Amino acid sequence: MLNEVKSLNEECGVFGVWGAENANYLTYLGLHSLQHRGQEGAGIVANDGKKLRTYRNLGLLTQVFSKPEYLNSLVGNSAIGHVRYSTAGENKIENVQPLLFDFTDSQIALAHNGNLTNAFTLKKELEEKGHIFKSSSDSEVLIHLVKQSNQPTLHQRLIESLNKIQGGFAYILLTKDALILALDSHGFRPLSIGRLDNGGYVVASETCALDAVGATFVRDVLPGELITITDQGMDIDKWTDKTQLAICSMEFIYFARPDSNILGINVHSARKRMGANLAKEADALGDIVVGVPNSSLSAASGYAEASGLPYEMGLIKNQYMGREFIQPTKELREKSVRQKLAAVKGVVEGKRVILVDDSIVRGTTCAYIVQLLRDAGATEVHLRIASPRFMHPCFYGIDIQEKSELIAAHKSIAEMNEMFGSDSLEFLSEKGLIDAIGMNADAPYTGLDMSYFNGDYPTYLYDYESKK
Repeated sequence: MLNEVKSLNEECGVFGVWGAENANYLTYLGLHSLQHRGQEGAGIVANDGKKLRTYRNLGLLTQVFSKPEYLNSLVGNSAIGHVRYSTAGENKIENVQPLLFDFTDSQIALAHNGNLTNAFTLKKELEEKGHIFKSSSDSEVLIHLVKQSNQPTLHQRLIESLNKIQGGFAYILLTKDALILALDSHGFRPLSIGRLDNGGYVVASETCALDAVGATFVRDVLPGELITITDQGMDIDKWTDKTQLAICSMEFIYFARPDSNILGINVHSARKRMGANLAKEADALGDIVVGVPNSSLSAASGYAEASGLPYEMGLIKNQYMGREFIQPTKELREKSVRQKLAAVKGVVEGKRVILVDDSIVRGTTCAYIVQLLRDAGATEVHLRIASPRFMHPCFYGIDIQEKSELIAAHKSIAEMNEMFGSDSLEFLSEKGLIDAIGMNADAPYTGLDMSYFNGDYPTYLYDYESKK
């Protein structure tokens, strides 16, 4: 994207292993494949069958586990891990996951991807009953609900508690006896299960992490499911029957790696179709097509193929810079863009450039990238966006919860085009996006959450209702 997004999720990534030697190292490798989903903090909890042990800290995965002893100490045949970008709660070590809870009679660890829309209300109710929270993250609410439940088994306590929370969540929980997975009733966030050659199980936010550890894909976790994995195998249950698929469309547009599959749909292929549909809907007189590295390259190649124009590497990314949207402040985001992208003068000079990007959220760096191409000699820059206008906040796991942050909510296409200094600006239609992704669920928008673009939220927003 014209990378101005402060934190599209949360973006977070979760990973879990059950029944494998060196579960700690497999979890590390899996999290490394999910690093693009969060760069504020990382952690791993390992289980040796008797005790859960954890190490977590702020920073990238390689920074957190910079010394071998940090990872070596996490022994056991099962583990869960998390890479974090906050959607609720401050960026401090207390909020870095997985969260590990030590009770007098048990231990339980939790990793969460998403955002609960009624967490504030539940937290207030729990605090009034004497509960003390160890973090400011909404993720912790589930464990407090479980602890106050009077149901006889952990499974029943989880079902009761999951029916009290609202919003988007993909949970991985670890006890000494089981690895437990839970997905919200709309499946906002993806979660996939794989199998290792030795029979062990792996679960991850994206299938690219399954591939990274040599696991074979088994199935996606579906909305409303509660899955328990033990030494006896995998038990599939539901915590609710009231489900309707509405997976986050931004996973396909931006978040997920192109080599991941979501509900059977390859992300790269979906993005190519977005670009192709964009070319059909909003062609431009140009000489070359250029994509903004890296998440827009698939859409740009699709645009080029459909338009019959050459696809060129007109922008170069410094691979040693992190994603701009991860940067916590506007100033840092803009500085990182200046160091991250360079125009290839020999490619764009004297050319009419069709610049393809995946989305525009804040728009704070668009003008800079357009100017970058002009300074390199581009005679025209036509900006084409492979998604609809992002006009409404997200409350299910993307840290865009204020409409004031969204440029398309306040500016017309003509006004944005003038601000960016582009020769023209066009966006993909909602239909073009839906058709490109190719979901076929019997649900609104074929099973996609399109609320960012049209304000049609799949759920009541509870604590956030006044902000939509």
